[in-house]
Amino acid sequence: MIRYEPDLRNRIASNLRDHDRMELPLDGRKHAAVAVLLVDSDVGSDDHDPHAADAEGMAVIPSDVSGLDGRMANVAGGASFVLCRRTARLNTHAAQWALPGGRIDPGESSQEAALRETHEEVGLELGEASVLGALDDYATRSGYVITPVVVWAGADARLVPNPDEVLAAYRIGLHELCRDDSPRFVTIPESDRPVVQVPLGGDLIHAPTGALLVQFRWVGLEGRTGDPCRVGGFEQPVFAWG
Repeated sequence: MIRYEPDLRNRIASNLRDHDRMELPLDGRKHAAVAVLLVDSDVGSDDHDPHAADAEGMAVIPSDVSGLDGRMANVAGGASFVLCRRTARLNTHAAQWALPGGRIDPGESSQEAALRETHEEVGLELGEASVLGALDDYATRSGYVITPVVVWAGADARLVPNPDEVLAAYRIGLHELCRDDSPRFVTIPESDRPVVQVPLGGDLIHAPTGALLVQFRWVGLEGRTGDPCRVGGFEQPVFAWG
């Protein structure tokens, strides 16, 4: 378990400052921002998953999913990030995993958008001083360029998911990102790029969210720099292309 303390905040901020962030041109794509929202959590506080995962949802995953049931439970503890399960009512990517975020409004910076979306989706109102830095832009198959913004929410952060967009907001310990079996990669016939998978709980998190989480581990937590920390070449599974 990783402790949620000032030393961690300072280390992540320093690693992000040292990172040569890759910024992508939009080239007709839409611009979005997401928050890698860092909070504290208690072990055992997440022994129940409100989402009823099913075999149909797991069947689209391009790899062996034996032993996995799609549920997210018993992953909290210490320094954590917030992962949202989107509601089934949304028109796109319903019930999929996502970081808090959305499209950047005209005249809005990526930091401003990430903070606004954090407030709108999980009820946390945070200022610019909470922003620690940003990771590489990631281009999605659905026509977006995503800018990931790393945000320190504070030890007493209270999450209030917006039911119109978020079924549930999970606190997932950063130690889960650092597992020896993570990340893993599989191939698909539709692409020559590797599909990234991040095992968390009883599920696998794919790109774009999975790619951003891998780079947060490599850059934010481990301090990697240069080409070894790039994730733009990681592929999304076909179910996330739309």
